[in-house]
Amino acid sequence: MSFSSIRSIATSSLSAAQYQMSVASSNVANADTEGYTRKTATQAAVVTSGVGTGVTITAVTSSVDKYLVKDLVGAASELGAAEATASFTESLQALYGSTSGSEDGGTSLANSLVSLESAIASLAATPESDTLKAQAVGALDAVASQLRETSAGIQGLRADADGQIEDSVTSVNDALNTIASLNDQIAAASARGESTADLEDLRNTALQTIAGEMDVSYYVNSDNQMRIYTTGGTTLLDSKVHELSYAAAGTVTADTVFGAITVDGKDVTSQITSGEIGALLTLRDETLPASQDELDALASGLIEQLNAAYNAGSAVPAPETLTGSTSFTASDSFSATGTLRVALTDEEGALSSYTDLDLSAYGSIDEVVSALDAVDGLSASLDAAGHLVLSSDTAGLGVSLADIDVSVGSDGQGFSATFGMNDLLTGTGASNVAVCSDILAQPGTLATGGLSTAATLTAGDTVVSSGESAVAQALSEALTGETSFAAAGRLAAGSKTFADYASAVVADAASLATSASSDLTNKETVQQTLSDLFASQTGVNLDEETARLSELEQQYSTAAQLLQVLNAMFDALLEAAQSA
Repeated sequence: MSFSSIRSIATSSLSAAQYQMSVASSNVANADTEGYTRKTATQAAVVTSGVGTGVTITAVTSSVDKYLVKDLVGAASELGAAEATASFTESLQALYGSTSGSEDGGTSLANSLVSLESAIASLAATPESDTLKAQAVGALDAVASQLRETSAGIQGLRADADGQIEDSVTSVNDALNTIASLNDQIAAASARGESTADLEDLRNTALQTIAGEMDVSYYVNSDNQMRIYTTGGTTLLDSKVHELSYAAAGTVTADTVFGAITVDGKDVTSQITSGEIGALLTLRDETLPASQDELDALASGLIEQLNAAYNAGSAVPAPETLTGSTSFTASDSFSATGTLRVALTDEEGALSSYTDLDLSAYGSIDEVVSALDAVDGLSASLDAAGHLVLSSDTAGLGVSLADIDVSVGSDGQGFSATFGMNDLLTGTGASNVAVCSDILAQPGTLATGGLSTAATLTAGDTVVSSGESAVAQALSEALTGETSFAAAGRLAAGSKTFADYASAVVADAASLATSASSDLTNKETVQQTLSDLFASQTGVNLDEETARLSELEQQYSTAAQLLQVLNAMFDALLEAAQSA
């Protein structure tokens, strides 16, 4: 073998060792870099005319298990979904207030309703007390306010979820464009014969970013180009990026209809079932609306039951004008039995005059209004919204109503309850339930009793007394008795007290949060296990790399010594030639 061949072999050994040390050093430097995998330089012998003439580095690669990567991608989607669900259900639970006992100052809806029960019960025992009336109205207003605030909070969470969907869509699009750029760089590097391992690491990291936002399917083709699709088969990345498109709603209410997530104009919303976006869609469109339905069932039940009880009452002094809350048209049919008593009373509840109307004699709303308008000292009409309005024609005299064995329509309600003439609560659900503004402004006008239903009444006698407790007792019974609730949200149909139903609503939210927290822990464990396995297979072991560097240093030193020996031999040969 010639000196030239020996020099070539030694030089190539130096170059190979130097390159190997460079790779090992890069491994050490990136030991804590997320997504980085250990690189190895593949070394091969150089053979010329059947004779070894050195070594060369043919490639720099990393050993990545593609099936493990798929598992990691799937775990990233599940973890992203679990994190979003846990965060939002925890916030939902917080909306319902503390679940500590009322004696400890608990602030949950159930505690507030227990406080209301206590306030109404105290008023029923001492109906003439203005202080107890104020406390009862205050407790009722606290419940109504808490229902409204909780409802607003639920819709606020839906708005937050909707906004985060838009942000996540942007993140997906950014990652898709990153992968598209890396695909191009990988193709160019491959054409130049350069290593693509680091670029592939970056691509896999971007893929997991997408997976954390939404569940996707993907593959890498024979040209080492990654292709990505929704799980429903819609293309997100082929030779170009097909971006997701979504705009969050400006304002969110229970009736908001949200737009679709689209790709090239195609609705792909239903194709996204996991990842953060999938969880946010479920929270926004299913989980939180179900909670709203439960809250509405509680609120509408309170409105219906308390108004039914309160409509039998009359305040002292009675209002000069009563305006119903239910809309009718004059031509609407009317069917009822029993007697409606209409009385005009002074500020002390003393009778001025009264009239008893046989309700079975009327077949339409118009006939009812005409009969009421014909009562001496009373004016009756339907306003523009179709509400029945009864007004005293004499200043200082108020209007009081009483049902005597009245049953209106198939529901069998009283006359005042049917028309909503003396409602305690206004609104249709949790979002707008409120104490009647007149009562809230003057709690002392809260009715605790009703107009006398004695067979005959005498002018000048007290027929409405603030000391009567029939209505206050009816309110107490409505609160503490069982109410039939239809299935709502995640709660089954059944009969419960309002406090018990509120407890079920609060418990449902707590159960969601607990379940989501447990699921998050499980998903974190799975993801960490896979990450640890991936790291053990492809990560950098500093001890191994340190040992490898020592080995390469020795190899480099040996090759250098070979060159030194070769140079010494050249010098000796030259010296001998000069001496000859």
